[in-house]
Amino acid sequence: MGIRFIFGRAGTGKTSFCLNQIKNKLKNDKNNKLILLVPEQYTFDTEKKFLDIVTERGLLRAEVISFKRMANIVFETCGGRSNIRMNTSGKNMLIYKILKESLKELKYFNRVAKQQGFAGIISEMLTEFKKYNISKEMLELKEDEIQDENLRNKIEDLKLIYSKFNNFIEDKFIDSDDDLTLLANKLVNCNIYDGAEIWIDEFTTFTPQQLEVIKILAKKAENINITLCSDSLEINNDKDQTDVFDVIRNTESSIIKIMKENNIPYLEPINLNKGTPYRFKNSGELAHLERHFFNYPFKEYKGKNNNVRIYKANNSYDEIEVIAKNILKLVRDEGYRFRDIAVVCRNIENYEKLSSVIFQEYNIPYFIDKKREILNNPLVILIISALEIIGSNWSYESVFKYLKSGLINIEKEYIDILENYILANGIKGYKWTKDLYDREDITEEENLILEIMDEIRTPIINLQNKVKGKKDIKTIATSLYEFLLELDIFNTLDKWLDRFNELGMQDKIKEYDQVPKMVIEILDQIVEVLGEEVVELKEFTKILISGFEEKEIGIIPMSIDQVNIGDISRVKGRNIKVLFIIGVNDGIIPSANKEEGIISDKERDILRDIGIKLASDTKTRAFEEQFIIYTGLTIPSDKLMLTYPMADFEGKSLRPSIIIPRLKRIFPNIIEESELYNIEEEKDSFNKITAPVPTFNELISALRMEFEREKVDEYWAETYKWFEENEEFKEKSKIIFKGLTYTNLVEKVPREKIKRLYQSGNKLIFSVSRIEKYAQCPFSYYVAYGLKAKDRKVYEFTAPDLGSFMHGILDDFTNRVREEKIAWSELDKKKCSEIVNEIVDKKLQEDSNSILNSTKKYQYFANRFKKTITKSVIVLTEQMKKGKFEVFKNEFSFGSFQDGEPIKIELPSKETVYLVGRVDRIDTLDLDGNTYIKVIDYKTGRKEFDLTEVYYGLQVQLLVYLDALIKNSKYILEKQAMPGAILYFRIDDPIIKSNKKLSEEEIKENILKELKMSGLVIKDIDVVKSIDKDIEKYSVIIPAAIKKDGNFSSTSSVVTEEQFELLRKYVNEKIASLCEEMLSGEILMEPAKTGKITFCSYCDYSSICQFDTGIENNKYKLILKKNKDEVWSLMEKAIKEKGGER
Repeated sequence: MGIRFIFGRAGTGKTSFCLNQIKNKLKNDKNNKLILLVPEQYTFDTEKKFLDIVTERGLLRAEVISFKRMANIVFETCGGRSNIRMNTSGKNMLIYKILKESLKELKYFNRVAKQQGFAGIISEMLTEFKKYNISKEMLELKEDEIQDENLRNKIEDLKLIYSKFNNFIEDKFIDSDDDLTLLANKLVNCNIYDGAEIWIDEFTTFTPQQLEVIKILAKKAENINITLCSDSLEINNDKDQTDVFDVIRNTESSIIKIMKENNIPYLEPINLNKGTPYRFKNSGELAHLERHFFNYPFKEYKGKNNNVRIYKANNSYDEIEVIAKNILKLVRDEGYRFRDIAVVCRNIENYEKLSSVIFQEYNIPYFIDKKREILNNPLVILIISALEIIGSNWSYESVFKYLKSGLINIEKEYIDILENYILANGIKGYKWTKDLYDREDITEEENLILEIMDEIRTPIINLQNKVKGKKDIKTIATSLYEFLLELDIFNTLDKWLDRFNELGMQDKIKEYDQVPKMVIEILDQIVEVLGEEVVELKEFTKILISGFEEKEIGIIPMSIDQVNIGDISRVKGRNIKVLFIIGVNDGIIPSANKEEGIISDKERDILRDIGIKLASDTKTRAFEEQFIIYTGLTIPSDKLMLTYPMADFEGKSLRPSIIIPRLKRIFPNIIEESELYNIEEEKDSFNKITAPVPTFNELISALRMEFEREKVDEYWAETYKWFEENEEFKEKSKIIFKGLTYTNLVEKVPREKIKRLYQSGNKLIFSVSRIEKYAQCPFSYYVAYGLKAKDRKVYEFTAPDLGSFMHGILDDFTNRVREEKIAWSELDKKKCSEIVNEIVDKKLQEDSNSILNSTKKYQYFANRFKKTITKSVIVLTEQMKKGKFEVFKNEFSFGSFQDGEPIKIELPSKETVYLVGRVDRIDTLDLDGNTYIKVIDYKTGRKEFDLTEVYYGLQVQLLVYLDALIKNSKYILEKQAMPGAILYFRIDDPIIKSNKKLSEEEIKENILKELKMSGLVIKDIDVVKSIDKDIEKYSVIIPAAIKKDGNFSSTSSVVTEEQFELLRKYVNEKIASLCEEMLSGEILMEPAKTGKITFCSYCDYSSICQFDTGIENNKYKLILKKNKDEVWSLMEKAIKEKGGER
C-alpha cells in the first residue's frame, strides 16, 4: 500500500513509462488488476497507446479507464445505484422548477431567477459544491461567519435551492454529480480493486471528490503511481505562484496531505528528468523551447532554427489556408501522416466552420474535437418551434423555423410558395386555424396553398388540442412524443443517416444517431422528475429548453489517419509530431477569461478563509493558463508553427499575443513569415500546387496575371492541361477564359425592344418622378421599371405606404376646407385635429381590409399617424393664414382624363415621349393683374431643394410640372399664369429642444421654422409677402429673408422670372436627354455619388448589378457640388448649345 509520484517535464515519457511498467507487470504470475486511470477526454487516445505498447494480450488483466468508467464498473459489480439516475438535463429542468417556485423566498437571485439559462448557472454551482464536497450542512454551519451581506444572501439562496434539490431527489433519484461520492463510499466495502496496481496519468488537478476516491483506492490497492508534469517535487522547493509548474505543485500538496492524514506510505518517487526529454530527441529547437520558454531571464537558442515558425496572417482565412498548404506539403513531401498533425487554438468556435470549409477544399481528413450543442440540431429545432407555434399563436417566425428544420415532409419549393403567400397576406394567429377560403371559386394556386397549409397545421392542431390549458407534464411529454410519431420523424432521420453514409459523412452519422436517443432520454427524464407537475405549455417549453441547453454530443473520431483540430487545453495524451497553434492573439492565448461566475473572486477568498474551498478564482486560473500554454507548446516532437491574424472577421485590427515576442527573443534567428514572405514558397516553387480545388483557384489567378501581361511560372500550362483533361474540371476549365473578359455590364438592347418596355398603346410613356430615378442610376431604373423586378410582397406598412396615406389625408383636408368654404383663419388646433381624425377614421372604415385595421399594433400606428398629420395640418394652416395664395387643386394629374394631358417632349431623335405625373398641390394667387402658381410637393422625409441636383437631373419634378402648368394655364386655369414658387412641404412631427421653457407662441414659431418649406420663390417682394405677410427679417415658412434696404439676402432661395424661364428650358432639355439615353438601349451602371453618399446605399438591386469600381466601365456619376452662379452659367451654356427653347 502506498503512493508513488512519477515526475518529469513535458516530453520525458511519463505515459510510456507507465504503459511499459504495466507491460512488464503482465509477465508476473499475479492475477491482480492493472489499471491506468486517465481523464475522460483522453481515454480514446490512451487506449490506442495501450494497444501499441501493451498489446491485446494485456486486455484481460489491464485496462484504461476514467473515474466515470470506474464508477460504472463498481456500481455494476458491487451495486450502489438502485434509484433512477438524474443527468444534467434532468437536473437543469428540476432547478428551473425550484427557482420558479422559490421566487418569493430568494433574497439575492429573485430578479434573475426566471431568466432563460440561469438554471444552468445554478446547476453548475451545485455541481461545484458537490465536486468540492460542500454540503448544505456545511453552508449552514459557516453561514453566520460571513460578514458581507451580499455574499450571505447569495449563500442563503444557494443553500435554499441546494436543500430543495436534495429533498426532491432523496430516495428517488441519484444525481450524476454524486457518482464519485457514491464511488468512494462503495469502494470501502467493495473488493474489486483490492491488491490492484494503479497508474494515474495526464491529470493536472484533482477535485476533492476525486481525491477521496484516490484515498480509498490507496488503502486497498497494492500501490498507486501518479504522474506529475514537473521539473521537481514540492518537498524540495519553495512555492512560487508564477512558476509554470505551480498548479502541479498544488496537486502534489493535496495528495501528500491525504497521505499524511490517512497514514498512506510515501513510496520512492521516480524522476524522469534526465538529459534531453525523449520527445525532443530529434529537435534541439523544441527541447530548448520546453526548457527555457518560461525561464527568466531567457536563454537564446544558438543553433539553426528549422522547426519553430511564426506566421502573421492577414485574416483568419489566410491563416487556415496557409496551414492547409503546409499540412499537404508535410504529408506529400516529408512522409508525415495526417494523424501526426494537430491544429489547436483557444477559441475553437471562431475557427470551427472556417477550418471545415478550407480542409474539405484541400481534401485534408480532419476531426474537430469539440462537443456539439443539440439545441442547433434539426430535431430539437423542430420540437421547440412546434411548441412555440402553439405558445406564440402561430407567429411567422416559429412557423417557418419549424418548416425549415428540414424534417417536415414538404418540398422546399412549396415551403417557399407558402412563405411568400403568408408574408404577402399577413397570415398568423387564428387565420392559420380557420378555413382559409370560404368561397367556392378558389384558384388553382389558392387550392395548392390550402393543401400545403392543411398538411402543416393538422399535426400541430392535434398536438394543440391535447395540450391546451393546464396539463401535467407527463401528458404533455407523451403528446409531444405522439406528435413526433405522427410526423414519422424517426423514419425520416433514418433516411438521413443512410444518405450521410452514402456521402461518407461519418461525423454527421454519429451526431444524428445520438440526438433522437438524447431527445427521448430528456423526455423520459422530465417525466420521471416532474411528471405529476401541472403546467401550461409555455412553462413546459421553458423547462424542456433548460434540459436541452445542457445536452452536448460527444463525437469519437471515425478514422485513425486524420488531422485533429481542437482546444489547446485538450491536446495532451496524443503522439503529435507537428503542431499548429492558431489564433495566437492578445487576450486569446493566454486566455483573458475574467468571468467570475455568481460567486466572485473576492467572495471565494472570504469563503476559503472560513473553510469553504471552491474551484479556482480568475487569478489562479490565469496562472493555470501558463501551464496550459506550456503543455501546448511542448506537445509536438518535430515541428511547431504559431500563427495569428492581424484582423478579425469584421476587419478590426488584432494584436499578437505576448507569446510571439517572447518566442522571437528565445529564437533570435526566427523570421516572422507573412503573405509577403513565406519560407515554404521560397523553398518550393510548386507550393501553389496542392489539392485540385485550391490549385484550380490559383490557376485562375495565374491566367489573370498572364492575361494582364505579367510573368507566370511555366508549370501553369501543364496544370491547365491536367484540369482540361480531368472529367470534374473539364467544363470549369472552359469557363475560365470567359471570366478573364468578364463584365457585369448589360448588353445593348435594340431600340425597338427597349421602346416596347415603355410603350402604352402607340405612345412612349414616362413618369416624371421615375426619370429622377433614372438620373440616380440607369441600371437600377432599367431593372425596376423596364424589367419590373419586385421585392417579395410582405404584409406590412412600408415607408411608401405611409407616404401615400399621409398624402391622401392632406389632400382630403385641403379639399374639405375648399369645398366647405372654411376660411383658413377659422381653423385652430382643435378644429384641425377634429377634421383629421374624422378623415382618418372614415378612410379606415371604408377600407376595412386596410393593414392599419389588422392588428392592435397597426391601430396604435394609425393613432400616431393622426398626431403627425394633425401637426402637419396645423403647420399647413398657419402657412396658408400667413399668405394670400389659395388652394387651386390637390392631386393634379398629368395624363388623366379629369386634369391635364400628358406632358409632351420632343426628342433629338424626332420621336415624342409623353410624361405623366401628379402634383400634390397647386396654389394660385391673383395679384396686380397676374396669376401666380405655387407648386407644392409633400415629403415624409427631409428634402432640400438643390440647384446642383437640378443640373444633374436629380430634381426635375417640380420644374417640369411648373413648366407644363404655365404652358397649359389657359386651358387649366382659364388664364395665363406666371411662376410663383416651387416648394417641398415636409410632413413630420418635430421635437423642439430648448434650454428654457417656451411659450405657446414660441413653440409654434419653432415648429414652423423646423418645417420651413424648401424650394424656389419668385424674386418679387409682393409675391413673397403674399406667401408670408409676416416676413420682416426672415420668413419662418419659406427660404427667404429681407435685408434692411428691402432687398433679398444672399441666402434667400429666390429667382427672377427670367431664371425660372431658364430653369424650365434647361429641365426640358435634360428630360429629353435622359429619355433619349433610356431609349438608346445602353444600360449604364453609373450610380450617382454625392460626396461620400452613393445611391447604391439605398438601392434594392445592388446584388443584381454587382457594381464594382474594379470592373471596367463600372464608375460613379459624380455629383460635384456647385455654387449658384456656376449652375446658372452651366445651364445658360447648355441652352445656347441646344439652340433655343424646347
